Amino acid sequence: MRSPKDFFRPLAVGAPEPLREIPVRPARMIHFFDPSNPKMLAKVPDIAPTVDVLLGNLEDAVQAERKEDARAGLVEVGRTVELGPTQLWTRVNALDSPWVLDDLTTLVTEIGGRLDVIMLPKVEGAEDIAYADRLLAQLEARAGIERPILLHAILETARGMANVEEICLASPRMQGLSLGPADLAADRRMKTTRVGGGHPGYLVRQDPDTDGDGAAAGRATAQQDLWHYTVARMVDACAMAGILPFYGPFGDIKDTVACEDQFRNAYLLGCVGAWSLHPVQIDIAKKVFSPEPSEVAWAKRVVEEMGDGSGAVMIDGKMQDDATYKQCQVVLDLARGLAERDPDLAEAYAL
Repeated sequence: MRSPKDFFRPLAVGAPEPLREIPVRPARMIHFFDPSNPKMLAKVPDIAPTVDVLLGNLEDAVQAERKEDARAGLVEVGRTVELGPTQLWTRVNALDSPWVLDDLTTLVTEIGGRLDVIMLPKVEGAEDIAYADRLLAQLEARAGIERPILLHAILETARGMANVEEICLASPRMQGLSLGPADLAADRRMKTTRVGGGHPGYLVRQDPDTDGDGAAAGRATAQQDLWHYTVARMVDACAMAGILPFYGPFGDIKDTVACEDQFRNAYLLGCVGAWSLHPVQIDIAKKVFSPEPSEVAWAKRVVEEMGDGSGAVMIDGKMQDDATYKQCQVVLDLARGLAERDPDLAEAYAL
């Protein structure tokens, strides 16, 4: 265990000082692309301005024989593509894979100054973060990187979920967490083959009529959210540590309605964004993780009428106090950040 006084000291001589607060930038969608695919690489300059985060994926979606091509393709993007305000992230291979050391060494030394965040798959405990933390500090020092590259962990195992709080607190380099529902479902032995989303068999049923025989016929059902507990616990852990929670992938690309529902559940619970695996999901994430103009207008009104936020007032028959004032500040902070990036939202929000 590191002493608190040493927590924000660089882990290697010449490495940049760790951040004391994680920057909050628009990250409504983390858009994945395969850098080993020439067709996808050709589309990157057009896609980049439409997304908040562009992520070069080196892990599961890339076949073993194409790992080096993917790494080289991402280096090319980092060197040549003008990204503007769009963040550049990568998901490297798992820490127990034969490729991750080359991933980190190549990316940090070649394009470390362009990389904002490195996503680590299948993180199971603080020891995984500590290993990557020290290695990144050494590579940053070697490459002369002036700002630390942040780490983002994917929760994909039961052990990772059990250790989620210590993962969040493992390093000042931690930027956030994402839910990895497919791998987590397999590790938990959940009986679903879906990538995120609900399941028609996971439901509650209306109680039987007291005069009936208890048969299922005619009794209303409601499908439940398989991921409610997991997302809520992840959000709490992130909030406690001052880092950012994200919903992960929604695998049924054609079911845009269910995708929007799942993203909205995550948004309402506290997530700041979600993964987009296909261009059709970009606009869904942009819509869901941007507050409605009416919500922003209400938040502005509450804040303006409450002044310093103390006491309690009645607005349109609804009591507003310190707690609701803070809720409205959350909405306004998000709206201001998005308005700085998106002129259309700035106009809609009147900010």
